[in-house]
Amino acid sequence: MDLQLVDFRKGYLTEPIRKGFGRGLLAVGKINEQVVACCADLTESTQMSLFAEAYPERFFELGVAEQNLVTVGSGLAAGGKIPYVSSYAAFNPGRNYEQIRTTICINDRPVKIVGSHAGVSVGPDGATHQMLEDIILMRGLPNMVVLSPGDSIEAEKCTIAMASNPRPNYLRLAREASAIFTTKDTPFEIGKAYVYESGQDLTVIATGAMTFQALLSIDLLYKDGIDVEVIHVPTIKPLDTTTILDSLKKTKACVVIEEGQVNGGLGGAIAELSSEFFPVPIVRLGIQDRFGESGKPDELLKYFGLDANHIRLAAHDVLIKKG
Repeated sequence: MDLQLVDFRKGYLTEPIRKGFGRGLLAVGKINEQVVACCADLTESTQMSLFAEAYPERFFELGVAEQNLVTVGSGLAAGGKIPYVSSYAAFNPGRNYEQIRTTICINDRPVKIVGSHAGVSVGPDGATHQMLEDIILMRGLPNMVVLSPGDSIEAEKCTIAMASNPRPNYLRLAREASAIFTTKDTPFEIGKAYVYESGQDLTVIATGAMTFQALLSIDLLYKDGIDVEVIHVPTIKPLDTTTILDSLKKTKACVVIEEGQVNGGLGGAIAELSSEFFPVPIVRLGIQDRFGESGKPDELLKYFGLDANHIRLAAHDVLIKKG
């Protein structure tokens, strides 16, 4: 498969992933009049403002009332609409989990839940706003689809694809500008993972903006004589078990990196899959059962071990376990 990735070694652009959501929502709103949007007083920050300005009759500002936000979304879905409901991930799903569970998931309503400003890269806002548990919360809900795009281009594709998905969806977005490594021609499909680099010695599995760090680790590991396979997982649930298991059977060792809690997140999902079908040594990089801290985004990623050099160190660790 031609993945049409950016040759980032020659340079790359950066853009907040949430910008792609804004463009995608505007685009899908143009082609589908059933799409509506609701926000909890963060229209500009979540980039829902583009839709609100273009289609004010289909936009609803609900104020600082996140529990009401998703309940209204469920009602709109029951009436045949395709609602996108957005806020910061700390509040959506952080504050309104029970309403998501009861009014959306139990009824299997196709509400599109958008959690922006997720992960430690939120930066100086600190632990209260650095939502690290959202993947755990959403992955555990029956009927919920969990999406974590790698860059703004893929976020746009995710947003458009969600409109035709019949299940509840959660879209996880980062705040800070991050590398654009995909193009308009790079494939994306809900439920698919993609092998971005083929290798024999080790599998590195990443999601969200951490996939760029996994790509940066390729040259570092090559210098160490390690032939790495990199898999990008934009859909955390449902997990593409075939692609992942095929890689684990080939390399027999794995590093997982995500910008969230390792317990129950993508790393947890990979560990569960491996233990059941093909056990291999795994090192999980992420937030290790603690809360975030205030700081600059790049400093925090390095502090919490979420960069290419830490992938390199983890690779050596897991290959020792592999033997």
